[in-house]
Amino acid sequence: FLPMQDEIFPDREHYGRIFYNNARLSAAGVFQMAAIVGSCVAGGAYLPIMSDETHIVEGTGSIFLAGSHLVAAAIGERIENEALGGAVVQADISGVVDHRHPDEAACFAKLRSQFEQLARGERAPFARRALRAPLHDPEELLGILPVERTRPYDAHELLARLLDGSEFDEFKETYGRTLVCGTGWIGGHAVGIVANQRSVVDRRTGLEPRDKELQIGGVIYSDSADKGARFVELCNQKKIPLLFLQDVTGFMVGSRSERGGIIKDGAKMVNAVANSVVPKITIFVGNSYGAGNYAMCGKAYGARFLFAWPSASIAVMGGEQASKTLLSIQLKNRGEEVSEEEKKERLADIQKRYADAMNPRYAAARLWVDGIIDPRQTREVVAHALEACANNPEVPEFKTGVLQT
Repeated sequence: FLPMQDEIFPDREHYGRIFYNNARLSAAGVFQMAAIVGSCVAGGAYLPIMSDETHIVEGTGSIFLAGSHLVAAAIGERIENEALGGAVVQADISGVVDHRHPDEAACFAKLRSQFEQLARGERAPFARRALRAPLHDPEELLGILPVERTRPYDAHELLARLLDGSEFDEFKETYGRTLVCGTGWIGGHAVGIVANQRSVVDRRTGLEPRDKELQIGGVIYSDSADKGARFVELCNQKKIPLLFLQDVTGFMVGSRSERGGIIKDGAKMVNAVANSVVPKITIFVGNSYGAGNYAMCGKAYGARFLFAWPSASIAVMGGEQASKTLLSIQLKNRGEEVSEEEKKERLADIQKRYADAMNPRYAAARLWVDGIIDPRQTREVVAHALEACANNPEVPEFKTGVLQT
């Protein structure tokens, strides 16, 4: 309130202390959730976003550092509040808000369900409830993954056959969509899911229907890496074990990605996964290539259990690209010039040897995974793993190193 600014702004216990306490409580492990049902402006915009998880209601909720009148006065831009910082802008485009709801009733219902998953203390066991079967038959998992591994499929179809009641509370559903994050229950255990989305998705860049760009499934982009890091941090704050479902070809490459900061965003996700202290379980569903393996909690990242489906493929890069690269290096190092026929023969030999090394049986023989499992048994295997994790009551303090932003 401008006429009283000297009474509310500059001193130690004035309004700035609210933001200070907001941050300190989060660092102390006190979980905070915010619902934006009206306008949050200026300093009031920071409070919900400094909370651990944020919801916004369409039509009534908005959040921005300066409203339309101040924006017009400061920089001459004419814009309505909804287009400036409404629910679609802050949930779909900027990713500032975690959940977007059509009305207050839906928002408050989601808040209640999320509190149910909080751990009851600093020690395991974690949140539990009565077991429920999925609404969709796990037998159908065999028909979801395409035979041709380059073809797309929807990760939500897997989750509908793995989670209790097929219920999935998705995190940042409309943002960073090549990574599917959210919470659910498996065998009555609360679990946070991080899964690669293999369908081609679109990223919203504006409010018009044409304002979108396509993103390739199975690839981690800057927005999805940022989302993944944020979700891993959230599960550590809420003391929810993590399940990673890997089908990843790596991080997005190219000049546009480099200029967009893909390295720092990828590093942020790798940092969060490496420092995560809640139990981590990894399932190699399909591809597990390069740095994507690291970000999705590969062997080096301290997963309590790692299992592979027979469809898994684990390598530094895809077989075709790797084989061509290896052949090119061999010929260059030896200074050889060979016929096209001989080149094809050598390439076929390299491809076979590389394909053998990518096979999940190769990984299992070297104890890189704890077992190769029938996809239809995934629920039971994960439930047993979560039960075992609950018998180790110690959960260390969650701390990350420097997070590049």
